Parts: sequence; C-alpha cells; structure tokens
Amino acid sequence: MFAETKAVQLHSFGRPDTASSTSLYTTPAFWERLWRMSGINFLLFSVIAYIIYPHSQAGASPEALAALYSGDHLRILIAAVVSGMAILNLLWFVSALRSTLADAGQDGWGAAATAASAVLGGFFLLLLTVAAALAYSIAGFGNGALFLGLNELVWVGLVMTSFPRAMLIMAGSFGLWRAKLISNALFTAGVAAVVLVLLGGTTWTSGGFWAPFGAYSRFVSPLIGFVWVAVVSRVLLTRTPATRAAW
Repeated sequence: MFAETKAVQLHSFGRPDTASSTSLYTTPAFWERLWRMSGINFLLFSVIAYIIYPHSQAGASPEALAALYSGDHLRILIAAVVSGMAILNLLWFVSALRSTLADAGQDGWGAAATAASAVLGGFFLLLLTVAAALAYSIAGFGNGALFLGLNELVWVGLVMTSFPRAMLIMAGSFGLWRAKLISNALFTAGVAAVVLVLLGGTTWTSGGFWAPFGAYSRFVSPLIGFVWVAVVSRVLLTRTPATRAAW
C-alpha cells in the first residue's frame, strides 16, 4: 500500500500541472499580444511624464533653473520614473516589431530597428540621469556654470536623439513595407516622417522655433515619432501572431 502511494506521488511530481500549463498567461499568444501593446503603453507613459515634468523657460538664468530643479525636484524624480517605464515599453515594442519582421523574412530591417532602439534608449536614459541628478542634489551645490552646462546638455542631447529616432522609423517603415504589411501610402508617410525627424537634428539656432528648446525640437519632432508608434502598434495588433515559443 505504501509503495503504491509513493509511486503515485512520484508520478504526480514528474507530471506537469495540466491546469497551469493551459493557463492563458503561459501561452505564447498572450505574451506576443502583451509586447505588441507596448507601443501604446510607451505613448501613455510618455504623455504622463511630459505632464508631470516641470519645463524650464528658454534662456533662463542659472538662478531660475536652480530654483526650478530645487523647488520641483519631487515632480522631476517622479517624471524620471515614469519616463523609465516608457523606455522599457519602447524596447519591448521594438522587440515585437522585430519578431514580426523576422516572421515575414525581413529580419535585416528588424535588426536595424533593434540597434536604433538600443541607442535611443541609452540616449534617453542618459538624459534622464542628468535631469534626475540635477533635481536630486546638484541644484543645491550653488555652481551656476556647472548647473547651466548640464541643463544645456539635456537640450543638446534631445536634438541628437533625432538620428536614432529617424533610423528606427526608417527601419520599421521599410521593413513593414517590404513585408507587405503596410500600404504604399503609409510607407510614403513613413519616409516623410524620417525626413522630418532628421530635420530635428539641425535645430541649432540660438532661439525661436528652430532652437534646441524650440517648438520643433520639443513638440513637432516628438509628435511625429509618437504618431508613427501609434500607427505601427495598430499594424502589429491587427496582425495574427505566428505560432512559436519565442516568448
């Protein structure tokens, strides 16, 4: 009797739990759809972070900037956390894009998109680190020149992100078009988005619309990227995932 009971127990330990193995959360389709939704999550987190983050005025003095970072340091740190979540979702979004392109035989474009997202994510993390450091402690040091220089570094870095952003849009647009997953009209819009985002890398005037802190760099260029992410997210979500165990 004891031997039979023990044999049953050993058999149970060696047998997978049927209920858990058939759970929705263990299926590749669940994870595939979750990562394909990451583009929408990226947009939501980005908008929330933008609303929370207190924005400085163009040409502000070191004293005004120090007052901004010191007085609103909690908002800046919260925005840094939310922005970090946005970056994570951006990387997952591009991973889902690459897997879709790989299924369609366009993994070269998928690899280019992955490389662009890695550079872009690193850029954004660096800029977030500088802004968070200014709010966390540097603003209280009283070194106006250092403080102003680091604040300008954030704006210059935002301009330089135009290049990996353009590469990401180009890789995704060309890959989806070659895979016949988007129309010629959407492809043309994607090419136009690449050109417009690349123009953001030329915003070097000392003031006005075309300055690093001007309207084009702060609003127009990022908005173009957001629209592209939204359109590609819709394409990914409406396409039936391939059957695989990659997730």
